[in-house]
Amino acid sequence: MTDGAAVDVADEQILSNQIIRGLKTLRDHLGCSLHEALVVFAARYEVLRVERPGDFVCGHDEYWVGFYS
Repeated sequence: MTDGAAVDVADEQILSNQIIRGLKTLRDHLGCSLHEALVVFAARYEVLRVERPGDFVCGHDEYWVGFYS
């Protein structure tokens, strides 16, 4: 498995709050389980929040609203 800094294939989905699409992209790219994709997604989300905070379509408090895993 990889960490959030190394996988950038789902960046556009992460930045635009397309969580499900981002998870699918990661699963397809990494050939991993949904749980593993969620771990990588969350790690990459944290990296992008630091590196590109102005590129997100919504704030941190709004990002995960309505998404339950």
